Amino acid sequence: MTRSAQHAPASQIPLFALYPELEPVLARVPLCQLPTPVERAEKMEHEAGTGPLYIKRDDCSAPEYGGNKPRKLEWLLGRARERGASRVMTFGGLATNHGFATTLYATRLGLDCELILVDQPASAAVRRRLRLHQAAGARLFYGRNVAGTAFVALTRLVRHPRTFIIPVGGTSPRAMLGLVNAGLELAQQIEAGALPEPARVYLACGSGGTAAGLALGLALAGLHTRVVAVLITDILAPSQSSLQRMARRTLKLLRRSAGAVATPALEDRIELETGFIGPGYGHATHEAEAAQHTLERLEDLILDGTYTGKAFAALLARERGRNEPILFWHSYSAHEPELALPDWRRLPRSFHRFFPRPE
Repeated sequence: MTRSAQHAPASQIPLFALYPELEPVLARVPLCQLPTPVERAEKMEHEAGTGPLYIKRDDCSAPEYGGNKPRKLEWLLGRARERGASRVMTFGGLATNHGFATTLYATRLGLDCELILVDQPASAAVRRRLRLHQAAGARLFYGRNVAGTAFVALTRLVRHPRTFIIPVGGTSPRAMLGLVNAGLELAQQIEAGALPEPARVYLACGSGGTAAGLALGLALAGLHTRVVAVLITDILAPSQSSLQRMARRTLKLLRRSAGAVATPALEDRIELETGFIGPGYGHATHEAEAAQHTLERLEDLILDGTYTGKAFAALLARERGRNEPILFWHSYSAHEPELALPDWRRLPRSFHRFFPRPE
């Protein structure tokens, strides 16, 4: 694999270069090392029979914990600090990457973090992540399902009304500015010769903010690349039309904050691929497992079974036999901090049900 250009200073992110009016009015806490590299996966493309295949290494977006989450959290935690919040609250499955990243970066900034979690299939990885949440400093609450989560959240907000709410997946117009910047960043890498303009970008789609923000950024950069958002959840899943609405709301925020902003056509920019969820959120699929093993064997890149494995499985199934350049947006962190894991019995009692009891 060949690596792309060096990191740029945080103040020189493409979004601020294109719209300098944004920097003084939209608070941001730099967390990422940008741009993330682009690498060609030649062994994988030859074995899979695809066109030229490139990987956007957002798994390396931040030195402590990467993936697509820090790109959003730069803007969300900046807003929380701007509003004088002392704590944040967010939501997700038991093993939520978003919740873990939020906890990690919020606590580093001196903010308390509350996670309200819903069910997903229990596994060794889920049990480890629950312990990691606590090790990172999260206060854990069990919501079980959407209705239960809403009840717990309202109960907590009555006690702490100045809590800053971070939506599921960190998806909001402000957070999606991080992905608009990512689209502009990719355009710069294309212009610099790191890769040709891809016909399609494949990525995992949970709440949908990454796909919608990236599609808007690519459109603002004048690229014709389509975003293929591979749906991985059946819980409050976005639709094709809701992804377009997210992009339009972010465009509205840009116009309100920066003034003159182009109006790109967004209708054909995003395609929602729904055929790779399997039995549901957090459930393994044979296609995802095969994609994980193959990419690790050939390119030494690690995917997860809940998000990126399913997205890469979709890429392999759809692109075999085609000859256009394509890009896989690798949104699963390549590393996580070394934290001392607490005994599971130190978790709130409502989470003990997910751990096997000794006989």
